[in-house]
Amino acid sequence: MCVKGLYFFTVLCGLAASGVLRVSGMRIYTYGEMEAVNGTDARLKCTFQSSSPINPNAIVISWTFRPLKKGGEESVFHYQQRPYPPVEGIFRKHVSWAGDIMGQDASIIIREVKFTYNGTYICQVKNPPDVHGSVGEIHLRVVSTASFSQLLHLALAIAGGITAVVLLIVIILYCRRCTKRRQRQQEGNEEAPRKERKDPTACHPSRSFHLYMSETSIEIDSSDGMISEASTKDPSSSEEEGPSSDDDDGDDDSD
Repeated sequence: MCVKGLYFFTVLCGLAASGVLRVSGMRIYTYGEMEAVNGTDARLKCTFQSSSPINPNAIVISWTFRPLKKGGEESVFHYQQRPYPPVEGIFRKHVSWAGDIMGQDASIIIREVKFTYNGTYICQVKNPPDVHGSVGEIHLRVVSTASFSQLLHLALAIAGGITAVVLLIVIILYCRRCTKRRQRQQEGNEEAPRKERKDPTACHPSRSFHLYMSETSIEIDSSDGMISEASTKDPSSSEEEGPSSDDDDGDDDSD
């Protein structure tokens, strides 16, 4: 018997570890305690985790209030397919829905809190068949001025937001500068003329000049070494004229 019991317990543990067996139950998460300055809005944050798939048509959310002084609980808010703010009591026109069913958020906002709002707020969520589980409680304390810790948290939050914005601006400007620099480099590479390899034996047309051979012949007299007047006659014409002059001389001699 002991062996069978041990075997059965081992099987159950294995099934539970593998997720085959799931323990039903609703888990509620809240801040526990919070402060709010008189006349300001307070967000009562409540999130939940259900072992069953979320059914927005069947889920039920209820908020109740238990004052510091002795007294019965009072309904603050109700949700079932749609939000139902209170129509009477001290919270009338002072409560609005701020949750998200599919996001497993059942938060509400209490507007313009009063000192009479000091007390405990209870958040309860039911998601059939998951209707059993713990409830969430928030102890709200309404004060006349913000405490030092709240001011410090607020200052840190503002400083963090400003720092994030400044860093984002710096990153954007740096990215834009890098983009412009790349564009300029690309444009410069496209517009830069390609350097052609020059032939040392070739001459650029704009720097070239024409050499003309003069048809004028220069004769040097061997007697005195003087340069005689340049002759502009074509050598071919002189050869043709030479025989004609000899013929003339022969005619004269014959005469």
